[in-house]
Amino acid sequence: MSEEPAPPWRTRPRGRAPRQALSQQAVVDAALAVISREGLGGLSMRRVAQELGTGPASLYAHVSGREELLELLVDRASAEITVPEPDPEHWTEQVRDVARQAYRVYATHTELALASLATIPSGPNALRVTDGLLAILRAGGVPPQPAAWFLDRLFLYIAGDAYEGALYAAKVRASGQDPQTWWTRLRTQLTDYYRSLPPGSYPHLQEHLAELMNGDGDIRFDFGLDLLIQGVAAHVPPGSERDRAG
Repeated sequence: MSEEPAPPWRTRPRGRAPRQALSQQAVVDAALAVISREGLGGLSMRRVAQELGTGPASLYAHVSGREELLELLVDRASAEITVPEPDPEHWTEQVRDVARQAYRVYATHTELALASLATIPSGPNALRVTDGLLAILRAGGVPPQPAAWFLDRLFLYIAGDAYEGALYAAKVRASGQDPQTWWTRLRTQLTDYYRSLPPGSYPHLQEHLAELMNGDGDIRFDFGLDLLIQGVAAHVPPGSERDRAG
């Protein structure tokens, strides 16, 4: 695989040749170890250097700073996503499959879901996933502009949903309770609260409490994903043989 050029917004200061034992991969590995223990807020060049037993200055021969480090971390996670060759007859199923893969990756590497919200795909893995999804959309007949905007909204949806799940998971851990027990208790509290509101104040909320509380995170994610895919499928020109929502 050819090495992609550095994005124009990234600069790396000149300096002495790095120590032989240090590499960009080692820096990324150390950064992953830091955020797994301390969260994204604990990530800094100094902390990564401490993890490697070196000084911060030695890292700059391999990464330009924290921003590039975040891009590399997101790209590392993207390596776990497989993108199939475009199949015009099954393009919506292919998009669903890749999106669900990305969701599982971000749900596993929860801190990277937050990091991805502020990074532009520039590494080989992130570019591969983005390019592959665009190829699938175009093969399905989606015009270029809706396809491009769809990818932007899709990745935002995946990362936001995964990060919200991570926030709830942190609350569950802090409570010391079994996850199922915690969620059952939360739903019961919410239901009781809505029912306790003055009669007639929020009639629709109170009437549809069962529907509002129904469905776990995976079911709700798939529902939102279907809405996005159906929305972009509506842009396929009428009469096209590929004009289908799958």
